[in-house]
Amino acid sequence: MTIAIPKEVHAIMKKYPEIKWSQVARGAVEEKARYLEEIKKEKDPLRHAGYKKLADEGEDAHKLFKF
Repeated sequence: MTIAIPKEVHAIMKKYPEIKWSQVARGAVEEKARYLEEIKKEKDPLRHAGYKKLADEGEDAHKLFKF
C-alpha cells in the first residue's frame, strides 16, 4: 500500500526519525478496520436478540425491517 502524505505533515514527520511511521500507519488502519467491523455488527439486525426473538415468534419482516 502506498499513501500520500501532505508536505506539511511529512516535514513534521521528518523531525521525529525515531518514530516508526509505518507502524503508526499500520496501527491506524487496523484500528479503523476493526471499528468499521464493530459498527457493521451493531447495525446488523440479525445480531440483535430482540429481532431474533420477534422473528422466531413469527413477526412479519416488514414490521421488523425498513424496506
